Amino acid sequence: MKDRNWKIFKFGGSSLADTQCFVRVSKIILDCYYKDPTLRHAIVVSALGGVTDLLIDIASNCNASNLYESKQYQAINQRISTLVKNLLEESAAKEFLESFSNDIDSISKLLAEDLIYEDNADQVIAGFGELWSAKILSLYIAKLIDNDKEVEFIDSRKVIYLKTTDLGDVVDWNKSNDCLKKVIVANQANIFVITGFIASNERGLPTNLGRNGSDYSAAICASLFEAQELVIWTDVNGVMSADPGKVNDARVVSNLSYNEAMELAYFGAKVIHPKTLSPLMKQKIPVFIRNTFNPEAVGSKISAEKSVDRNIKGITVIDSMALINLEGTGMIGVPGTADKLFVALKNENISVTLISQASSEHSICIAVDEGVSNTAKKVIENAFENELKAGLISKIEATKGQSIIAVVGDEMTGQSGVAGQFFGTLGRAGINIRAIAQGSSERNISAVIESKDALQALNKVHAGFFDNQPSLTIGLIGPGLVGSELLDQINSHLLIIAAELGVNIHLKAIVKSKYMLLGNPSIDLTKWRETMQEEAIHINLNTFEAHLTEHSSNGHILIIDCTSNDSIAKQYKRWLGLGINVITPNKKAFSDDLSYYKTLKDISVKNKSYCFYETTVAAGLPVLNTINSLVSTGDKIHSIEGILSGTLAYLFNVFDGSKPFSRIVIEAKENGYTEPDPRDDLGGMDVARKLTILAREAGRGLDISDFAIESLVPDDLIDAKIDEFLEKLKDYDSVMQDRYETAKNNNLTLRYIASIDIDNNIFIGLKEYPIDHPFSNIQLTDNIIKIQSDRYADNPLIVQGPGAGPGVTAAGISADIINLIKLIK
Repeated sequence: MKDRNWKIFKFGGSSLADTQCFVRVSKIILDCYYKDPTLRHAIVVSALGGVTDLLIDIASNCNASNLYESKQYQAINQRISTLVKNLLEESAAKEFLESFSNDIDSISKLLAEDLIYEDNADQVIAGFGELWSAKILSLYIAKLIDNDKEVEFIDSRKVIYLKTTDLGDVVDWNKSNDCLKKVIVANQANIFVITGFIASNERGLPTNLGRNGSDYSAAICASLFEAQELVIWTDVNGVMSADPGKVNDARVVSNLSYNEAMELAYFGAKVIHPKTLSPLMKQKIPVFIRNTFNPEAVGSKISAEKSVDRNIKGITVIDSMALINLEGTGMIGVPGTADKLFVALKNENISVTLISQASSEHSICIAVDEGVSNTAKKVIENAFENELKAGLISKIEATKGQSIIAVVGDEMTGQSGVAGQFFGTLGRAGINIRAIAQGSSERNISAVIESKDALQALNKVHAGFFDNQPSLTIGLIGPGLVGSELLDQINSHLLIIAAELGVNIHLKAIVKSKYMLLGNPSIDLTKWRETMQEEAIHINLNTFEAHLTEHSSNGHILIIDCTSNDSIAKQYKRWLGLGINVITPNKKAFSDDLSYYKTLKDISVKNKSYCFYETTVAAGLPVLNTINSLVSTGDKIHSIEGILSGTLAYLFNVFDGSKPFSRIVIEAKENGYTEPDPRDDLGGMDVARKLTILAREAGRGLDISDFAIESLVPDDLIDAKIDEFLEKLKDYDSVMQDRYETAKNNNLTLRYIASIDIDNNIFIGLKEYPIDHPFSNIQLTDNIIKIQSDRYADNPLIVQGPGAGPGVTAAGISADIINLIKLIK
């Protein structure tokens, strides 16, 4: 069928209510027709608004003798006559009205049973409205473009066929496709106006597709035509985040996946019926929901693509429900109980909307339409009659006046905190939850509440998820020991904290040394390691950056650098300049060139982007925040002195003269206390970088190149290979042993420290301390920093705690993320 590109439009009854509506619809069609002459258009239409209800009323309450006198016929005749008079030329109007009259005669014969269509006369009568609206629209468009051959009317009963299966009537795709081809091939028109709602059964007799059948007809046509897209024109601006009649600030959801739209429709959203999407999903034909009365509005797009606007796409409520609870100890561990329940209900054609079962198997709750709840209760009582008598089932209760509230969104998958926010919002509003359910897809979470609370619940939950809720798009570089731990911390608790603070977190990218993983939607943090192995692509920082920017819904982007890479640190200037926030334990950018450090500070302020680097010194200890607080509140810092290396703290805590220093270094490396090359710790440069950062935060404009650093690496071993270094380090043990013995004999301890005084005098190296000094009494890998200032002169401020390790460092980064969230919310 795809000889040319097709676009399918569907107009509902509200879009075709009167003369003005037909004029508006025709303009929409012709604007598209003239804009792109390469497109062919299939226009699927419903009956005029209200006409189908009048026809159903005729089928139910009129007979052949009183049809023409009935108020239903009079109302239809009046509307059709007015429409035809206003829109069509005299000859076309006369021809149509003759056809209309013949249709009314056919309805009369159906009522008199002079025409027999098995048992579906009511369905045949209900379908005449689409025939009339489609004929009128096709004649009017032909008049506007002054070309009868360019517009063709198609009676869908001649091209859409149904067949009966165990699951009910379904589309006979092969037959429908063959019939449609014959019609299209025989006609060179570019605009086809097709009746919605109606079709033919496998015997060729007229039938219809049921309520919302016109949307389904349009989807069937889109599939048969292999269309570019389907546009459903209605009377709202798109799929709404909630019922706008109940929630004042309900907003248009710009992008939804097919699954999200189906979930929303199932739970009560009125814009589109779930079965409408079925024919489109296999061919990935997008659906646009747009407003006939506001055609400039962009509307909503429903497609195979998962959108990342937000975790939650919509909140819906189904009213007039009843909750039936089946309870008893005899259900525990007994297979077949649920099967027996649902088979009994199926045999009575009772649909179950929600299922909730306790993990103990002690009870099963189901939600059904309130109108069938009495019947459902009796059916269940009959099915479990023996169990009730035996006491295995203790009670079967039906509670009416219930509603189901559901939150829906693909981005809920793998995201912690959504359920907590949902239930927490209901709890804070004092709304009792009777039952909960969540599908294994994690695409929706539902709760049963009392109907009297439904409106309040809908507004409270909508406000919680949609009221200017910002989001933070995150890309992480370096999923090593610290980075991996951080990802686990984000998944385990940070998502929940962020949700409680009203911010959605979306982890969109993870970058390793050679590969990167880009998430669309967010990366599932429960299995990011496996996904990284399966789906990672070669690293490209430009692509990484673009991916974050493109998938940020509100401009809040965070790059977390968990490397010690100098080239990555050089990117901070550009990222901050683009308004991208940066959090990092990487010391390079803040300890190298002083002018670069100052530039980062200036750009951050100028562009209102944030750069947090608390974990560059002492892992998760609040050292930089403490210094910043002192300085910002007017205190003057005199000196900073501390043990700033967890590795060196460990070495000199363990070194007691009983074992050679070289042996301690080797064992520390084997236990993971040092860098892969221990010289990176022993050389003192890491400590110097940390002191540089502390000094600069205290307002000292110092450059690391001016520092004298005592290295514990012998000069002869600086350039040796790692194995050679470790082997030959023992040759220098006597030097370190002598220093230890000298300190011990004077009741002193050796500690590798860094300090700066009020005159900017710097010391970085080994220093002796009394055995009762705080520096002499730390835990194995502790960092300890002593700060003296105007306020803390006689009694210095001391910050002490674990200064190394993935857990505490990741926790410090998490704290920085929370601080950022508080600033952007």
